[in-house]
Amino acid sequence: MNETLKSRSYRCFFFPIAYCLLPIPFTQQGFPIVRIRCNLASFAMQSVDFTTLAAACAELRDGWVPARLEQVYQRDRHTIAIALRTLKKREWLTVCWHAQAARICIGDPPPRTPDTFTFSDQLRHQLGGLALTAIDAIAPWERILDLQFAKRPGEPPLWHLYVEIMGKFSNVILADGNNQIVTCARQVSEQKSSVRPVQTGQPYELPPPLLATVPSLRESQERWQERVSLIPKAIGKQLLKSYRGLSPAVVRSMLKAAEIDPEQPSDRLQASDWNKLFESWQTWLQMLESQTFHPGWTAEGYTVLPWHSLQSEKSVQTLLNRYYTEQFNRIGFQQLRHQLVQKVGNLLRKLRQKAQTFQTRLQQSDGAEKYRQHADLLMAYLQDWQPGMRAISLPDFETGESVKIPLNPEKNAVQNAQALYKQHQKLKRARTAVEPLLREVQAEIDYLEQVAAALSQLEKYRNPDDLQALEEVREELIQQQYLDAAKARSRPSNTEAQPHRYPTPSGFELWVGRNNRQNDKLTFRTAGEYDLWFHSQEIAGSHILLRLEPGSVAQEDDLQFAADFAAYYSQGRESDRVPVVYTQPKYVYKPKGAKPGMAIYKQETIIWGRSQRASDYLQQRSRSND
Repeated sequence: MNETLKSRSYRCFFFPIAYCLLPIPFTQQGFPIVRIRCNLASFAMQSVDFTTLAAACAELRDGWVPARLEQVYQRDRHTIAIALRTLKKREWLTVCWHAQAARICIGDPPPRTPDTFTFSDQLRHQLGGLALTAIDAIAPWERILDLQFAKRPGEPPLWHLYVEIMGKFSNVILADGNNQIVTCARQVSEQKSSVRPVQTGQPYELPPPLLATVPSLRESQERWQERVSLIPKAIGKQLLKSYRGLSPAVVRSMLKAAEIDPEQPSDRLQASDWNKLFESWQTWLQMLESQTFHPGWTAEGYTVLPWHSLQSEKSVQTLLNRYYTEQFNRIGFQQLRHQLVQKVGNLLRKLRQKAQTFQTRLQQSDGAEKYRQHADLLMAYLQDWQPGMRAISLPDFETGESVKIPLNPEKNAVQNAQALYKQHQKLKRARTAVEPLLREVQAEIDYLEQVAAALSQLEKYRNPDDLQALEEVREELIQQQYLDAAKARSRPSNTEAQPHRYPTPSGFELWVGRNNRQNDKLTFRTAGEYDLWFHSQEIAGSHILLRLEPGSVAQEDDLQFAADFAAYYSQGRESDRVPVVYTQPKYVYKPKGAKPGMAIYKQETIIWGRSQRASDYLQQRSRSND
């Protein structure tokens, strides 16, 4: 049976709770316990190695040489986007010199915000309107590219844009036709590097050459094996030390294809092991020579090699753009969440201290009537007062019980009574002044506690919508003047986070808000007259819509399904059963001047929701998607 019952109408204020698979602990005050140290070092990203760079360049040469440079936009301190146009298409080339994510690939368009960086301004001035005529490697087995620009294809280059993909030494350098450096992303003074300073006005010089041996398809297996096994150490390390162009990811992939443990000493390999490993080695070199690559996803990240790809990707450009966009979104998510959690926590601590002060003053004012009663008794029994008395006991008017009244021995009975009357009036005025202040502070506490609960539900990054939902929480706090827009480093977005959508047993759609902005939009803009609106009763949670077509009727299973999700997306998630209200959207109102996500409702029905059933459904859905 459907567990429903009717209840009276009442006012309720609530806020959103976003999606989270793993709940986190809360303090007794209801604030999430979060201990985060967020920095870039905690996020290990796969680096663009020589093989990946060769694969990216092969695609760029085929699709974008020649191309006209139309615009340059600098996204941040370490990334520029270059608009390239050919006869058939126009895209943005991403060039990044980030220490952990240096890369070059076709990426997403930049945001529509002003570019205030000097480096991109210089590139626009020098390269605007020119043609990208070549993308060349300037030295064998080096991760340095020379993007050449001229007035038209076939003419000598006027400018060279050197892109150095070299980990923490990555850089982007613009040099003229005579190879004089005009500008660079990172200036390297002689104090920082006596080996290779990079500064404007100096000639461009190559980095010091690598010392390892150059790989060759013509090298025999005997010579190759002799070089690798010269020192009997782990085979993986020996390969890396012996030849150029290798990276840990390439070596791991080779050894895995040959079914060899990377830690196995080279002197313990059998002849069959050497044969399989050399076959993998030859496959890698043939792939580089023929420029035939296999972009795909692995359990650790991405690959352009033909082994162990779990899922293929259509191009290296898409592969790199998707991977690094995802990684930077993950970093931005954790940093922003940490910032918001800290800010909201500090605000809550201050507000709770203020509320405690107001509550103490109200407790003191609770004794105001006692002072008036004592003054009345003292005036009624003036004849019982004696000079120098420090206290007097008088019978109560109603009960007749003895009441002890403290006195000031330096004042007479009338003066003591007047002092008691004054204290009575002071405490009454304090209550009148403090009560509205306490209500305001408590409303702020309630609001920020719900924001804190929403942040606790957005604990992990899973897709771009998670980051967008978190950024919308930040924008809301800025609008409510809890955050300074300048200090919050807000970035405008052209998109909006989308609500969760789930099919009900009868095939209807269930929409779940993920933050206050979505909740207001769902309730007051999206909801139709045939829909049903759900929310956990007197518990913070998401606004939920059961979308119904005209003439359709929600079955009992649909109502229960919606109630289970309303319980799951609420602070009562850990409870066995959660009371959930549902009503028609026309009976849901927003109070005048209310904060985002706040609403009142009437003519509701209560149904008991079980969050565990929603959790089981989501886990089953996740497994089926995998």
